[in-house]
Order: sequence, then structure tokens, then C-alpha cells
Amino acid sequence: MFVFVCAGCGARLTVPLSQVALPIHARQKYGNGIQLPVLMEPGTFAVDPEPWGPPWRRWEDIDPDEAAARGVCAPVHALSEGAPGAIVIAPGEARGTVLVPENAGGYCCGLDWGDGPNMACEACGLPVANRIDDCSLWQAVWLAPDAVRRVPVDDAETATLSWVEALAKGSGTPPVAPVARWGSLRGLDHWWTWNPQWEAAAGRALAHLLVASDGRPVTVPQGLIAEMFQRALDALLPAGPHARRVFLAGPGLPAPDTDADILLVPTHPQTGELWSPTGPAASAYPVPMPFGVWKWLASPEPHLPLPASGTMPDGVLRDDPPAPRPHRLFRLDPSIFEHTLVRLPAVRSRWLREILEDRTQHLRAGLY
Repeated sequence: MFVFVCAGCGARLTVPLSQVALPIHARQKYGNGIQLPVLMEPGTFAVDPEPWGPPWRRWEDIDPDEAAARGVCAPVHALSEGAPGAIVIAPGEARGTVLVPENAGGYCCGLDWGDGPNMACEACGLPVANRIDDCSLWQAVWLAPDAVRRVPVDDAETATLSWVEALAKGSGTPPVAPVARWGSLRGLDHWWTWNPQWEAAAGRALAHLLVASDGRPVTVPQGLIAEMFQRALDALLPAGPHARRVFLAGPGLPAPDTDADILLVPTHPQTGELWSPTGPAASAYPVPMPFGVWKWLASPEPHLPLPASGTMPDGVLRDDPPAPRPHRLFRLDPSIFEHTLVRLPAVRSRWLREILEDRTQHLRAGLY
């Protein structure tokens, strides 16, 4: 485990934390005026390896070789010139910091990155972090990588879980979640919708599915996986025979069929590494899925609401109604789809570039 301290004076800025994989939805902007919860679980931190934040450089000002060196293989609106390696924690895990009001940009409904670091070390005043809680953004504190240092706590180490242990201890992420809107004139305004985490996961996965398709049709298993992907795949890929087949694979599941072309596999919740199949399926294209989303797809949880107080005997359920199904078709997150696709070398092929550039048609089709 680690604590983060101020690079200027050494004051402690966090409680002890264990590193986990960066959530795919960490930089997600969801809807308009939506209240999103805290991004990180208590006691955890994650590191974003990519630069983020101002200053930004427009694509026209960037040399293609420089962009390629940064892993960007197709045009984007702009690239960040900020420092890579920002550390994200839950707001409640910060210590010894104060808000800097004059840098508190945003204020649609809260704080965002608008005016640079808006939190400073209480001991020496060095700007050290950004508190984010504006509407449509996941609530978090992002520590500036050049303003903090990571210090081990008593040489304590957090063991990396095996896949069997992760499967036993990890929980699934439900596909449907309640969301609420800030500042509604109608008072409390909330509803059930597709989980933003699922839409983010689908955005990344679809980019990989298109690359794995090689321009051929793709079929996925029926059920939630089909709701996530089949409509988009049918709209973006040609119809015809010889479709490539997608299977769900991972720890605890039967070995995929020998004719599996593409596998939806989990990423490790701590390291972010992909689960790797063995045997004939080892040659299939692995498409990454966040562990929580993958686990729900692999073993959907029954409706087991918690009791209002105390505990319930094993096998006894409350009679609360299950979460209602959303009133709209599933839509993937377009920003995460594009962010992923432009970083896959295959996007240099003409047909994928055309998909990337035809966003207006995809919006009209309701894919996003």
C-alpha cells in the first residue's frame, strides 16, 4: 500500500491506498446535467498513463510522426500537452488539502478542470490536485503527477489476486442503474437507465470488435451481449455469409468452441491485464471487458436486495421489485469508442477511417 505526499514539503495528502486498474469510464462525460457517483472505490487509486488537461494542441499543429509516437493513429480534435501519470482517488481519501477558490473552474453544477489544479497542500500551498464533481462527470480527486510522490507504507504490499480469487471476491456491475439530474425545475428528477459504465465498456469493446472483424459480419451471443453490440455491428459492417463468431470467455467458463474467432475476455481488476485463453482458442482476438461488466455477463446476479436493517436468513429475499428495464435501446459511449479506435493501428485502413469519420450517420442511427 502507498500514501501520496506533497512533492514540495512531504506532507501526507492521502490515506493508505492500493493500486487498481484505471476504470475505462474515468474520463467519461455522461449526458447533460447528470449526477454521477464517486469514480473510485474507498482505499484504492489508479494511474492514467496518458497526458490529460491543458494545454491542448489542435491536430493541425501536430506532426504525424509525433502523434504516432504517442500511439495516436488517426486524426483527433486535439491532444493534451499535460503531464502523463495523473493519479485518481476517491474524494474522501484526500487529507491535508484545501480548496483554491480562484482556480475552482466549472460551476455548471460543480467543479471541473477549467482553471488548473483547484486543491493545494494545506502545509505549503503547492497546487497538488483537481477536485472534480461537476455534472455529467464522475466525482474524483486527480493528483497532479509532478506535485506528489508515492511512498510505501511500512513496506506493506497488496498481493495481486489470482483469477480464481478475483472471481470469488469481485462483484458484477449491474447493466441498469439509477441516475439523477442536477437542478431540475420539477424537483427530484431521477430514473433508471443503462449503466454508464456499460456504455463506456461497450464503446471500447466495439472498437476492438470492428478491428477483429476484418470487415466481415460479426455475430454475438444472444441476450445482453447482443443488446450491447449486435445493432451497432449490423449497422457498421456489411451483411453476408462467413460471419465471424464472438464468444464470452474467461475464468470459470467452459473453454470456447474451436471455431471461436473473437473472445470477450475480462481485464484484471488490479492490473488491467487481459485474461488469456489456452488451447485452440488462444489464437482468437481478445476483446477487453471491465471485470465487473464481464462478471455480470458471465453470471448475472439474481435480484437480491439488501435488507433495510440487520440481516436476512440465507435464501430469504425481500419482495422489492427488480430494477425496471430502460425505455430506450442500448447506446455505446461515442467518445470512448473513438478514443480507443484512433489508438489501434488497424484504423489506418480505409474502411475503418470511414467509420470513424461518419459520426453523424451513427448519431442518426441511434448507435451513440
